Amino acid sequence: MSSNPHYLSGNEIRNIFLDFFAQRDHQILPSASLVPEDPTVLLTIAGMLPFKPIFLGQRTPEFKRATTSQKCIRTNDIENVGRTKRHHTFFEMLGNFSFGDYFKEQAIAWGWEISTRVFGFSPKNLVVSVFEDDDEAFGIWRDQIGVPIARIKRLGEDDNFWVSGPTGPCGPCSEIYYDFHPERGDENIDLEDDSRFIEFYNLVFMQYNRDASGNLTPLQNKNIDTGMGLERMAQILQKVPNNYETDLIFPIIQTAAQIAGIDYHKSDEKTKVSLKVIGDHIRSVVHMIADEIRASNVGRGYVLRRLIRRVVRHGRLIGISGEFTTQVAETAIALSESAYPNVRQREAAIIAELQREESNFLRTLDRGEKLLEEIIQEVKQQGKTQISGESAFTLYDTYGFPLELTQEVAEENDLTVDEAGFNAEMQKQVERAKAAHETIDLTVQGSLDKLAEHIQVTEFLGYTQPAATAKVEAILVEGVSQEEAEAGTQVQIVLDKTPFYAESGGQIGDRGYISGDGILVRVEDMKKESDFFVHFGRIERGTLRVGDNVTAQIDPACRRRAQANHTATHLLQAALKKIVDDGISQAGSLVSFDRLRFDFNCPRALTAEEVQQIEEQVNTWIAEAHTAKVEVLPLAEAKARGAVAMFGEKYGEEVRVIDFPNVSMELCGGTHVSNTAEIGVFKIISEAGVASGVRRIEAVSGPAILDYLNLRDKVVKDLSDRFKVKPEELPDRITSLQSELRTSQKELETFKVQLAIAKSDSLLQTAETVGDYKIIVAQLEDVDPESLKTAAERLLQKIGNGAVVLGSVPEPGKVSIVAAFSQEVNKKGLQAGKFVGAIAKICGGGGGGRPNLAQAGGRDASKLPDALRQAESDLKSALG
Repeated sequence: MSSNPHYLSGNEIRNIFLDFFAQRDHQILPSASLVPEDPTVLLTIAGMLPFKPIFLGQRTPEFKRATTSQKCIRTNDIENVGRTKRHHTFFEMLGNFSFGDYFKEQAIAWGWEISTRVFGFSPKNLVVSVFEDDDEAFGIWRDQIGVPIARIKRLGEDDNFWVSGPTGPCGPCSEIYYDFHPERGDENIDLEDDSRFIEFYNLVFMQYNRDASGNLTPLQNKNIDTGMGLERMAQILQKVPNNYETDLIFPIIQTAAQIAGIDYHKSDEKTKVSLKVIGDHIRSVVHMIADEIRASNVGRGYVLRRLIRRVVRHGRLIGISGEFTTQVAETAIALSESAYPNVRQREAAIIAELQREESNFLRTLDRGEKLLEEIIQEVKQQGKTQISGESAFTLYDTYGFPLELTQEVAEENDLTVDEAGFNAEMQKQVERAKAAHETIDLTVQGSLDKLAEHIQVTEFLGYTQPAATAKVEAILVEGVSQEEAEAGTQVQIVLDKTPFYAESGGQIGDRGYISGDGILVRVEDMKKESDFFVHFGRIERGTLRVGDNVTAQIDPACRRRAQANHTATHLLQAALKKIVDDGISQAGSLVSFDRLRFDFNCPRALTAEEVQQIEEQVNTWIAEAHTAKVEVLPLAEAKARGAVAMFGEKYGEEVRVIDFPNVSMELCGGTHVSNTAEIGVFKIISEAGVASGVRRIEAVSGPAILDYLNLRDKVVKDLSDRFKVKPEELPDRITSLQSELRTSQKELETFKVQLAIAKSDSLLQTAETVGDYKIIVAQLEDVDPESLKTAAERLLQKIGNGAVVLGSVPEPGKVSIVAAFSQEVNKKGLQAGKFVGAIAKICGGGGGGRPNLAQAGGRDASKLPDALRQAESDLKSALG
C-alpha cells in the first residue's frame, strides 16, 4: 500500500462503497455473470443489466434496494483502449439501485455523502451536472446539499437524459465530476475538458415513460439506477495520471513489462499503449473464461478470441516473441480473486484456454508475415510504392498483424502504407460494432410502492441503556408505510429513540422485544437507514399503531455475546500486530452472537506456533482484567493518540474511541465489554487465506465457547460410537479407513477396466470388413470413459488395420464416445478427433483429440444409437 495516508486500494474502494449502501438497507448482491440472461446483448455491458427483468415488471424484486459491484465488458470503443486515460473493455461498475423506493432526494444525498464524507473529496473539487429541464434535481443540489450555483451545470439531452430505447422508461441524469484544478475558478467550466474533469458518479432518475410518439408520462413508481466507475475512483484516490496506473491494472502492466525486459515509465508512448492494452484486455479475458466463455469465431466467443489476439499482438509489438499470456493472467487472477473467487476456481481452464489460443495465433501471425511478403512482392511487380489500406486492414483484422508492424516491414522495403485507407476500413468495422445491440431496451409493466420518507432522526441510547420508552414514528410492511399492523405481520418499525444497536462496523444488529399495552413485537434484526434506525421483526400479539408509546428492550444474552466477540476482535488485532507484524491492517470483519471473523492483510500463512501464541496472548489480556476507557474525541486527536481505524467505518469530526490501556485503542461505534475479564475465554477455530495477501481468522469467545465445545463434543461422541473406538483412537481409525478406501478404489478401477475389456472382446466377432479395413462400431453398457478408451485401443490392436468406435452411457444424462483409428485409416483422410467430434454433436455434445485416438461426450443418451449408426455409415462410405 502507498505511504499516502489517504490512499485506498481498489479492493478497499469497492468494499467501502458496498458497505456504505449495505448499512443503508441495500442488499449486497454478487456480480452477475458476463454471460447475460438477456438474449439481446452478447455480454453484460452495464451495472443495471442484471435488473432488467425487474424494470420490465417480469420479476418481483426480493429487495427494494440493492448494491453491486458488477463486472462489465464493452468493446465498441476498443480502439481507444490504452490511448485515452479511461477507456476499457473490462470495468467494474459500483451501483446502488432503488426499485420503487427512494428517489432523487435520497440518491443525491447519499451520492454527496459517500463522495465527501466517506471518500473524503473536498466540495471544492466537485462539480455536478443536471438535465437542463430538471429543476427538481437542481434545487436539491443547490438548497439541500449546498453546491454553489456556478458549480451546477445544466446539460442537454445527449449528455444528461437516459433512455432505454425508443420507448419505455427514461429520465434525467445527474452526474458528479471531480475537478483536478479548482484553482482555475468557476467561470467558463467545460465538463468536456478531461484534463480537468472526470465524471465518476452517475445518478439516473427513471421517472418517465416515453411512448411511440415521444410523449413523456410520469411513472407512478420511480426507480433509481446509479453507477460509480471503480477504475475512475481508483485513479482519483490513488492520485495517478490515468486508470491504468492504479493498483487494479498496473501490476499486470508491470508483469508484461518485466517479461519484455522494459520499464513502463521509461518507455515511449507507443510502448505504453501496448502495455495498457495488455493490462486491460487480460482482465477481460480472465473474467470471460472464468464465466465459461470459450474462444470461437462467433458471438461472445469471437469477442474473447479477438481480445486474446490483441494481447498477443501487443506483446509482439513490445518485443515479446514467445508465449506469455498465462503469466500476465496469473497476475490478473491474483488481483481479482478476493472480489471474484471464481477466477481462482477456474484458473486451470483460464490457463488452458490461453495456452491453446496463443499457440494457435502465433502460427496465424507467422502466416500473416508470409502474406505480407507476397503483398510486398505484388506491389513491387506492379511498380507501385504503397501498400493499400485494404490489404493492411486484411492483415490486421484476419491475421492480427498490427499496422505499425506492417509499416515497419514496408519501410524496410522502401514502401509506404495507405494509412488513411486503413483507417477508413477500421471506421467501417467500428460502425458495424456500434450498430450491434449495445442498448438496453426496457418497458414498464409495474413497479413498487415508495417507502415513507422524512422520518424523525432516531436517538440511540444503547451504549448505556438496555431498555427505553419510545414512540412509534413509522410502521412499514414490506417497505410500504402503514398506520397500523396486526399480530402475525412482519414489520419494520422506526422509533424516536432506541437501545437497539444497528448493524454496523461488522457487528450485527441487536435482538429483543418492543412491548406496549397488549402489544408484543419480536425484533429479529436491526439496521440503520440514513439517520434513523429500523427494527425488523414480527408482531406476536396485539395491534401496533403509529404514535403508540412502547418499551424497547434488547435481549441481554445476545448483547453480551456480541460485546464479548467485538472486544475479542480488538484484542485479536492487537495480538496480530504484536506477534506477527505491526503493519497488519484489517480487511474486513464480522461480529455475531456465536462467533467472530477477522480478515487482515498478510502476505503469508501464519505458523501453528504463531496461532497458538496469538490465542494465548488474547487469553492473557482477558485474564488481566483490563478496564475499558470509552471517550468521544475529535478525529485528529484520536489519531494523534494512536487509535486504530477499523476497516470500512465512516468517521465524522468526532469519533468514539474504545481504549483498553496498553493493549488496544481503536475508533469504533460498536458495543463492548466494560472489562476484558467479562469475555471469559477466547478460542481460534481456523486461520486460512481468503484472497491474495488476505488471511482470515475465525474464533469464538465468551458464552459462545460453550456452544462450540458442546458441538465438538457431540461430533466426537457420535464418531466414537460409529467406529466403536475411544475418542483418542479416532485419528488412527480414520487413517486406516482412508487407506482401505484408496485400496478399494484402485481395485474397483481395475475391475472396471477388466469388465470393459471382457465386454469388448465379445465384439471381435462383429468386426466388418470394408475394403482393406476392418471396423467395429458398437455400444457398451455402463462403461466409464477411461475404461471405454482402453477397450477401444485393445480392439484396434486386435483387428490391426481399421477403425473402432465405441459408445456408452456411464451415468444418466452423460454420453461417452471413443474413436480409435489405425495409421492406414488416417492416410485415407480420417482423423479420430474430427470424426468423433462431429458424431458427438448428434448427442448434444462435442470433443476431439489426436488423429489416432479421440474421445467426446454428450448429454442426450437417447441419440447415442443414431450417432453410432451415423459413425458406421460414415466409416463405410470413407473406407469402402
